[in-house]
Amino acid sequence: MPKKLQRRISAPKAVPATNQKRSGGGSGGSGGLSFGKSRVTAKVLAEFTSQLAVLLNAGIPITKSLRILEGQMQQGAMKRIADQLVEDVEGGTALSEAMAKHEAVFDPLYTNMVRAGEAGGVQEEILNRLSSFLVQSESIKSRVKGALAYPVAILVVAILVLLLVFAFVIPKFRQVFATLGEGNLHWTTEWVMGIGDHMKFWWWIYLLGVVVLIAVHRLLMGKVLGYRSVMHRAALHMPLFGGLVHKSLVARFARTFGTLIQSGVPHLDALDILNASTNNVHMKSAVGDVQSSIREGAGFAVPMGESGMFDDIVINMVDVGEQTGELDGMLTKVADRYETEVDQTIETTFKLIEPILLVVMAVAVGFIVFALFMPLLTMMQQMSKR
Repeated sequence: MPKKLQRRISAPKAVPATNQKRSGGGSGGSGGLSFGKSRVTAKVLAEFTSQLAVLLNAGIPITKSLRILEGQMQQGAMKRIADQLVEDVEGGTALSEAMAKHEAVFDPLYTNMVRAGEAGGVQEEILNRLSSFLVQSESIKSRVKGALAYPVAILVVAILVLLLVFAFVIPKFRQVFATLGEGNLHWTTEWVMGIGDHMKFWWWIYLLGVVVLIAVHRLLMGKVLGYRSVMHRAALHMPLFGGLVHKSLVARFARTFGTLIQSGVPHLDALDILNASTNNVHMKSAVGDVQSSIREGAGFAVPMGESGMFDDIVINMVDVGEQTGELDGMLTKVADRYETEVDQTIETTFKLIEPILLVVMAVAVGFIVFALFMPLLTMMQQMSKR
């Protein structure tokens, strides 16, 4: 069936400015769809897609199906969008074109798959695939974010606690030592006291520096391709997390590409959509190389191997899938394999990070405690000799 659906998908028509303004779906005027309570989450979108597929599969016309879904939704962004979809479809607009007006919710991957379903007459099947894809994609994204967020949050909290100790607690100990008349302090104590005095007066400089650093980083990531390339390369080679980032990128590539091909989207169109939805510069470059190879009549394997983003197993499986006409099935197997590896990598990473963080914190706290109590121990020894 998927091979019969392969056909050229016409490019979506430009959306008039008035419609974009009304729907609030453009990337620049999302009408609050991306923030706060107005945000349409992947879970809500997956439920909408799955329910629409069930209604269409039951033989209910598209306009009535949309009206049923709109009627049972709670007040919010998705209900407003469903109402606008009903209006557009009842007015004679294709569902894919109506969805394309809401780019903040229905991305090019989504709308092109719906367009392929319209062209092949298998809209409910495509929507079922879309629902499964959204659930799987959000699941792997959440797991990766969770794995990266945990150690970052722990480190940030630890650093803030240490800064507070150095800035406000340690200076009090200097006053205590001065009161006790302790003259020559141990070098560790002097060193910790020096840091404490420094942080007491200049902590705001470091805080401001962190804020500025984050702002500059985000600006450079958005504006400077070279900087973004370096950061993405560093993420791929980062200790502990590099393998996790790389495997998640390959899994998303395989899952997205395979789902698009299964849905009847031509290879070049699927690669265009994949390129637009990929954030990593190096994966985007790899997809571009594959596009160029396909346009020249060559295969997938060579440019994938030269990109350095795919291992031999992936390349060989894709090569076999291309030769046997089962590329979509092979890509699905690759996605399943790498998503399993992502789960295993996350579990292993957590097991490694926890003891590492505990050891680092124990060393830091132990050093500070030793430095602060060393003068007290010295005084006690002197008093005992007397």
